[in-house]
Amino acid sequence: MRLADDARVLWTLLRGQPHAASHADRLNGFYGPQAERYDHFRERLLHGRRELLEDLSGHLRPGDHVVELGAGTGRNLAFIESRVAELERVELVDLCAPLLERARVRWQDHANVHPIEADATRYRPEQPVDAVYLSYALTMIPDWFAAIDNAIAMLRPGGVLGVVDFYVSRRHPTSDRTRHGAVTRHFWPAWFSHDGVHPSPDHLPYLESRCRTLSVHEAKGRVPYLPGLKVPYYRFLGTTPRF
Repeated sequence: MRLADDARVLWTLLRGQPHAASHADRLNGFYGPQAERYDHFRERLLHGRRELLEDLSGHLRPGDHVVELGAGTGRNLAFIESRVAELERVELVDLCAPLLERARVRWQDHANVHPIEADATRYRPEQPVDAVYLSYALTMIPDWFAAIDNAIAMLRPGGVLGVVDFYVSRRHPTSDRTRHGAVTRHFWPAWFSHDGVHPSPDHLPYLESRCRTLSVHEAKGRVPYLPGLKVPYYRFLGTTPRF
């Protein structure tokens, strides 16, 4: 059964993201058919999520307000499920209605968890929040600059921003960052672009330019059904200045 489910997801990936007028329509058309099988396949592809949420959890206090941008099915929040009840409010924001419906079902028994269908570049809570995180979302947001700026703008002074995502390095990164070879830098953006995913050499430098860095971790993870290949990803944790 799992193999059959994987085959359906792989077929959707091979077909690629549909051509549609709006970003929301493209997401719905691409992820809608995979919504029920979305999490199982990506458990083996989206590395570093548990570690990011555990890192973020270390900065959370009871009564905090947390936002996930590009939350999808709400799976990521489950990595810190034991802490959810003590948070005042958690907002799971996504533009893809079929994935967000899975989040509603998953968290329906938690009155403080609120799935919200909205654009990550524009949605803004009524009050500043304590933490925002994005898990494999920046690479799917066309105006990712705006998504980062929006995430930072909704944070209170001293709030925490966490990001985990695919990436490739710049050709000449700073000395404290990993340098990927030419094949890696060109292969992964070309491979993922068919599905509307765009690993960028600029995400991590931009995050570091906009926040005070708390931690950065760079690694590579296995890709299902592609033995021997590993895709680069990073985890970033930063904070806004205290005034």
